[in-house]
Amino acid sequence: MDLKIELEAHAAAEERYLYCPILMDDNGLTPSRHALSEHHEIEEILEDMSVNDKSTAAWQKKAVELGQTVRHHLKEEERGFFQQAGKILTDKQKVALAGKYRRDLKRMKKVLSNP
Repeated sequence: MDLKIELEAHAAAEERYLYCPILMDDNGLTPSRHALSEHHEIEEILEDMSVNDKSTAAWQKKAVELGQTVRHHLKEEERGFFQQAGKILTDKQKVALAGKYRRDLKRMKKVLSNP
């Protein structure tokens, strides 16, 4: 499932190179924990969707749930987490972490594509 690889690679890179540094700041502790829990929730839904028969009503219901959960997570990140991260990280840190994120995202897509 390409979507699964994309979401899991994104989550891994984002957790390593955004959530972890923010987690180390007292003001970032709660938002990072919340974002991590949402990534875990998405991962669990993806696992539930990893079945051969994707024509069932249960699978389709999970697909809808995944869409809603991902949209909710993105909305919270855009409206809150990224603003908090912007206050915690310096411009130099943002640039360095963005580069590390992009490299790790690419690497994780390869890792997850070749189990």
